[in-house]
Amino acid sequence: MNREFFHRDPALPFAECRYTTNSGRHYKPHMHQTFSIGGIDRGEVIYQVNGRPARLRPGTLALINPELLHSCNPTRSARRSYYMLYLTVEWCLKLQQSLWQTDTFHPVTAVALEDERLYRQYIDLMELMTQKGEALEKEQLLAELAGAVFTRACEHGKKTDRPALDITPVKRLLGKDLDRELTLAQLAENLRANPYTLLRQFKRATGLTPHAYRMNCRIERARQLLQQGMEVSQVALESGFYDQSHFHRHFKAMTTVTPKEYQVNFIQ
Repeated sequence: MNREFFHRDPALPFAECRYTTNSGRHYKPHMHQTFSIGGIDRGEVIYQVNGRPARLRPGTLALINPELLHSCNPTRSARRSYYMLYLTVEWCLKLQQSLWQTDTFHPVTAVALEDERLYRQYIDLMELMTQKGEALEKEQLLAELAGAVFTRACEHGKKTDRPALDITPVKRLLGKDLDRELTLAQLAENLRANPYTLLRQFKRATGLTPHAYRMNCRIERARQLLQQGMEVSQVALESGFYDQSHFHRHFKAMTTVTPKEYQVNFIQ
C-alpha cells in the first residue's frame, strides 16, 4: 500500500521531511525553492536534473539545487520507497558561511553522491527527523549531514577564520532549565555568533556536541534526584527527559545500569 508522510518540526522551520513508501507514481518535471536531498531505501528510479539522467539506488543521494527542473520516477512498473529532505536556502547559506567565506548560497555541482557512509547517515537522520525527538539533536545532525554534502559537492572559496568563542555561557545555558527546548540559534544568540560555527567550536573545546553536553547534565541531575529517593518517573520529568523510556535508555547508556538499579544503592 502506498503511503505518504510529511513532517516539519516547529522548532526547525527550515527543514521539511517526506517519506513515501511503495509508490509507483510518476512525476512531471518540477522544481522546488529549497535545496533538496533525496534517498531511495527500496527500489530504483530514473532521476533527471536539467536533462542530466542518473539511475538512483540505495547507497546514492540525489542532490537538487533550488529552482532546478527535475523528475524522479520508478523504472518500468516497479515501486519504490524514498525519503526527501527540503532545506531553505537561507538556512543553507548560514551553514555555508560557517564553512567558508561567502555572501551567497553556493549550489552543488553534482546531481548525485555515491557514498555508502553518507547515505547511511542520511537514512538514520531521516528516521530520527520523522520521530519524536529533541530539536537540538536533530539540528546538529542536519548541520553535519548538509555540511558534509556541501564540502563534497560545492565549489567554494577561502575557509572562514573565526575568532575563538567563549563557550562558558553556552555551557551554563545548557546546564539549566533542562526541560526547555533549545536550538543552536538560541545558544548562539548572546554571542552574536553563527550557530554552526558555535557547534564546531563547542565540540572542539569539549569533545561533545551541545546536545551531548546537555544530556550529560541531565544524567548528573537525575543521579542527584535518584539518590534523594524521588520516584523514577518524576526524576525523568525533573531532569528534562520527555518520557520514562527516553530517560531509561540514556541513563543506562551512560551508566550501564538502569535508574532503579542505581537508586537502590542509596535507599536504606
